[in-house]
Amino acid sequence: MKIEPIGTTAGHPFAAPATPAPAAPGHQPDPDFTAEAREALYHTIFSRRDVRGQFLPDPVPDEVLSRLLTAAHFAPSVGFMQPWSFIVVKDPATKAAVHGAFDEANREAAEMFEQHRQGLYRSLKLEGIQEAPINLCITCDRDRAGPVVIGRTHLKVMDIYSAVCAVQNLWLAARAEGLGVGWVSIFHQARLKEILDIPERVIPIAYLCIGRVSHFYAKPELESAGWRSRLPLETLVHAERFGAPVPEALVPHLQADQARAARERKL
Repeated sequence: MKIEPIGTTAGHPFAAPATPAPAAPGHQPDPDFTAEAREALYHTIFSRRDVRGQFLPDPVPDEVLSRLLTAAHFAPSVGFMQPWSFIVVKDPATKAAVHGAFDEANREAAEMFEQHRQGLYRSLKLEGIQEAPINLCITCDRDRAGPVVIGRTHLKVMDIYSAVCAVQNLWLAARAEGLGVGWVSIFHQARLKEILDIPERVIPIAYLCIGRVSHFYAKPELESAGWRSRLPLETLVHAERFGAPVPEALVPHLQADQARAARERKL
């Protein structure tokens, strides 16, 4: 199943259908997706990849970047605090500085793994900072909604989790647009904040590389390289209490859906 970029030929790509079903004020008219829309969503999820080395130099149009940022901005957030901000990076000089910060941290990271894995680690390409036409830093302002936030009263990291939801929204939207995204996390946070002039109270959550790609891999690159394999879902689902076996009736469904996901990601 092929996912086409969101079209603009019939008005704005986010426009509602011409004749929506009537609904009560403040309610969405139709809570159900069509079968085609549902399948497209799952295909996007199953075919999403962390892209490192397949970026093309083609520019990303502003209207496409706008759609991605809008998708990110419509992510769920605890207390509706919307803690994210987005730093769009295109300047080669800024990219070079960020790449230098990555390179320093990456050399340190290699030494943290067991001796027999260091060679494989160093052979992996873990970023596309200078190749991707757009770099995007998504941040979290922990003070945006004040000191007391609904839903964050007892779990203070919920604002950070909310910002990660924005990352996922953008990532899936990018895949539907035919764009690749790579998440680079091998930095000293203080160095990244210095390069991008990020205030002290603001936390960089994700540094993303975004652009057209030559191809998407059928499997995650770390899986293809033999670094790790995907865990069987049925070993991660528990009944009522952590560690209790998965309900037996659910197992064949989990296995069938994982097989389907494996097929989908190769299409």
